[in-house]
Amino acid sequence: MEARTREYLRGRFGDHYRRLARTEGVPAPPAANEREWGYIPFSTGGTTMVRHESLLDLTGGADLGAFLARERPRHAYFSAGRYDHPGEDSMGAKGWRGSDLVFDIDADHLPGVDPETDAYGEMLDAGKDALFDLLDFLETDFGFEDVLLVFSGGRGYHAHVRDPAVQELGREERREVVDYVRGIGLTFDGLVRHEQVEGLGRKTPADKRTLPTDGGWAARVHRHLLEFVEELLAAEEEAALARLREFDGIGEGKARAALRAARENRETIEEGNVDVHPAFYGVARGLFERVREADGAPIDEPVTTDINRLIRLPGSLHGGTGLRVCRIDREDLDGFDPLVDAVPDTFTGNRIMLEVTEPLSVSLAGEKFNLDGGVQSVPEHLGVFAMARGHAEKARE
Repeated sequence: MEARTREYLRGRFGDHYRRLARTEGVPAPPAANEREWGYIPFSTGGTTMVRHESLLDLTGGADLGAFLARERPRHAYFSAGRYDHPGEDSMGAKGWRGSDLVFDIDADHLPGVDPETDAYGEMLDAGKDALFDLLDFLETDFGFEDVLLVFSGGRGYHAHVRDPAVQELGREERREVVDYVRGIGLTFDGLVRHEQVEGLGRKTPADKRTLPTDGGWAARVHRHLLEFVEELLAAEEEAALARLREFDGIGEGKARAALRAARENRETIEEGNVDVHPAFYGVARGLFERVREADGAPIDEPVTTDINRLIRLPGSLHGGTGLRVCRIDREDLDGFDPLVDAVPDTFTGNRIMLEVTEPLSVSLAGEKFNLDGGVQSVPEHLGVFAMARGHAEKARE
């Protein structure tokens, strides 16, 4: 990034923060004085972080908005952890009290996403789908009622859980949470419940295997199993058999047996019974592997397990895109469009001269742009994005 570009972005970031200070401001997180703070300045040094600051040290006694307007940082962060002495240089001297449970979804690291070929907007769409998967675990399985949702301003989304029950969890306990939402270590046989039932003509009770339907991964797998059974029953026989033969270990004979079992035992399967036939049990086990891969939340594990992690400050700007780090109300998540809703008003309504050094295609503020190389006039919000992403330098006006 050239000096002219760097100074332009720093200046306009400052304009944004001054405008923000006059309106809504930048709210600090709970227990802000107990958290470590850090930021990356617009400097020739690249991305060296200034950290190990308390809020008082960072702001010099002013409010957070005044600091942002004065320093105009490229990136701003605060810690998930709370400390007795957050401004100490060593983690051991800070005196850890507890940490929020933070989840990070990076769109360019998701299964099925290729950053080389997928458009930025497409990757962010995949990231929002993954966030919905994560919320299913947090709200349904864990019962968290107050989860702060944030668009990171860059590659994806953050979820902050500040429930008192999670504050003192250590790294290993947080790893167990990670393993659960990602489906690591789960087995189908481990989800199945065994029940002894009496049967006609039997001298001893038989072992009946069922999937619990009252919650957790078992209920999630059972829901997919019922959907699959409905698809089988609605399909022509040869198509249904072909679907069944897609599972490892299911040949023609077992496929016919599993299909017959599904047809004859629809109601008991709905109750959770997967023991209607050995072949059907094999199909259910094979389906579980697909469900675990599809429904597991693809979170960035180190973020959640790190009790000292610094995370982006909601309300700040992301120095790699010029987009806002946005809080998102839960009821607004479905309709949230980061490439519209996170574009700062400060950067709209103006045009600037830009020297495009690398072609760029992107949709911003509801408009599709294709930038080729060379000097050209562009809307400022597009120019800020292109410069922050490294696709352009600021040209003379």
